[in-house]
Amino acid sequence: MKSISIRGALASLSLSMLLSSLGTSIASVGLPTLAEAFSASFEQVQWVVLAYLLAVTALIVSVGRLGDIIGRRRLLLIGICVFTVASVLCALAPHLWLLIAARALQGVGAAIMMALTMALVGGAVPKEKMGSAMGVLGTMSAIGTSLGPTLGGFLIANPGWQAIFLINVPLGVLAIGLVLYFLPNDRSEKRADRAVFDVLGTLVLVLTLLAYALAMTVGRGTLNMTLLLVAVFGLCVFVFVEHTAESPLVRLTMFRNWHMSAGFVMSMLVTTVVMATMVVGPFYLTGALALNAASVGLAMSTGPLMAALAGVPAGRWVDRLGAHRSGTLGLIAMLIGACILPAMPLGFGVLGYIVPLTVMTGGYALFQAANNTAVMADIESQQRGVISGLLGLSRNLGLITGASVMGAVFAFGSASHDILQAQPEAIAQGMRLTFAVAAGLIVIALAIGAISKIVSRRIIAPC
Repeated sequence: MKSISIRGALASLSLSMLLSSLGTSIASVGLPTLAEAFSASFEQVQWVVLAYLLAVTALIVSVGRLGDIIGRRRLLLIGICVFTVASVLCALAPHLWLLIAARALQGVGAAIMMALTMALVGGAVPKEKMGSAMGVLGTMSAIGTSLGPTLGGFLIANPGWQAIFLINVPLGVLAIGLVLYFLPNDRSEKRADRAVFDVLGTLVLVLTLLAYALAMTVGRGTLNMTLLLVAVFGLCVFVFVEHTAESPLVRLTMFRNWHMSAGFVMSMLVTTVVMATMVVGPFYLTGALALNAASVGLAMSTGPLMAALAGVPAGRWVDRLGAHRSGTLGLIAMLIGACILPAMPLGFGVLGYIVPLTVMTGGYALFQAANNTAVMADIESQQRGVISGLLGLSRNLGLITGASVMGAVFAFGSASHDILQAQPEAIAQGMRLTFAVAAGLIVIALAIGAISKIVSRRIIAPC
């Protein structure tokens, strides 16, 4: 493949990744405006964000497998079209429930884009450049996350809230053009199970993931436990269904690959830690350091900005040092940041938060590029979609779990029933406990990575 074709293909995939991440972050900043526009409560308008996240989480594995069956380029085009049309429907929605329904449809398109961008990288980029390509995708994801609040605030203040959805339309049209021009047509692979899609397994998995996601986001008390039990039961049913299916959605034997299984688990642990910075950060900066809203926004943007700047260099490091070594260095950097942050006295002010956060985020960018490369590098072509979907699922589950669990740890550590009324030292104590737990999770991820490396060597050694 010519250099210009490779760059064009990577540009089309990068724009798809940017759109899906922008779809999450740009809507969050508009919730107060939407509450006013539709005369709704915060609990009601938060479903504008939740509907999108739930759709992505529930469908990302299934659409990855569907791409393996009907063609990834074809399904990616469908996903971008769905996302673009849904964006128009969001802007035109006359009622809140219609906006929420359109956001769920937008999440379907985003799930397709998230699942298939990494799967298509394997066919578009040479293996020796895989790390750099994953770094570029990570950079675009971080840019979408960091750009969302700033761009969304500007659009809401000028054209109005509809513009935060309409901005996706020209970008979506451009992405469709790039995919049509640069991505090669799907190759026809003659396989006995090619035309078979595991409908029952898909249904069970979607319901299971929805139950878990709802338990982590909106469940309280008895409802929370009921949803978790439903998720556990659904997981057991899913394993049984996949064991008996002729053409399973997820081949359970793939989890015998230690590198792959370890990559999924580490990804979930690390994104749980990353979510802690998003959950705890605003409360700590506002309540403990007494920053105003504008200053909090600037401080919080340093994390995504660092991830955006570090993405491409991190990918090049992976190509030079190897995925395992680079991933370990990334985790060590995250551990250093997670240990320094709770040790910082309040007197250090905002720098005492930003500096460790920057170290953590830079380490996360390196780990993400390395882990994605390790998982996606040596898999069979016909499994790239579903494995990319599983990798995306592990990140989403980490974010959802982090928002719930790390938020609960923070509240427990602050020992306050109302965190908004807590004293600065109490909030600081909650932050310290949260990042002590975060450091523990990173240590577990390091241990898993080391064990998977040792086990893999022992399996390969006799050969």
